[in-house]
Amino acid sequence: MVPVEGGAVELRDYINMKKWLSSDYTLSDPGSVSDKKVITWTEKIDPFYVMKYPVTRQLYHFVMRKEEVESNGINLPITEVSWLDSLLFCNELSRLLGRTECYTITNESANTIYNQKANGFRLLTDAEWQYVCKAGTKGYRYEKIDKIAWYRENSNGSAQPVGRLLPNPWGLYDMIGNVWEWCWDLYDPERYGNYRVFRGGSWAEVENNCGSTVRRKSMPDFKIDDLGFRIALTQP
Repeated sequence: MVPVEGGAVELRDYINMKKWLSSDYTLSDPGSVSDKKVITWTEKIDPFYVMKYPVTRQLYHFVMRKEEVESNGINLPITEVSWLDSLLFCNELSRLLGRTECYTITNESANTIYNQKANGFRLLTDAEWQYVCKAGTKGYRYEKIDKIAWYRENSNGSAQPVGRLLPNPWGLYDMIGNVWEWCWDLYDPERYGNYRVFRGGSWAEVENNCGSTVRRKSMPDFKIDDLGFRIALTQP
């Protein structure tokens, strides 16, 4: 796990009278540029620890006691996992390592409880994810995309083993591209109910959709072949 010093991060999104528009994602934009209002806010980030890579198939299958992964797939990021699956993994890994579970999971994601005092494994928050992705840099990406990210133009149509490209300045790999990563946060309960946030872009996305501020959302039981997750610890 990589230690992260505290700080602050500015987040942004766009809103019009009909719906929220995910940052830097305009393919489903229902209005013109003049219809959009930019919403920005700043969140404080406390020190925490984050996994250097997305959770791999090997780690996920070991922790969740699933069938052994073939040798050519052990370092691939786990995909086809829902937001709820990622929480179950965090709790199980916490139990295996003698830590306190962070989540009390219910059938309704909105009623799932996150115990912030627990020392177990957890998902990153939306703000934490952007903070560690940018790693002190200012732009949409921390390096030229082909040096850091698997995306539609270089992925050969599938997820790639983690850690093959350059890390960001804080030593984190695959923050952009390869697989989207679930975050803890509800996207916007008033407009989208239980939809949860995921970040970063994936092997299936075009270049413009892979970056530090891109944000999407889906139902907590949604699964797809370019969506995984990364884990964090509040305490060492």
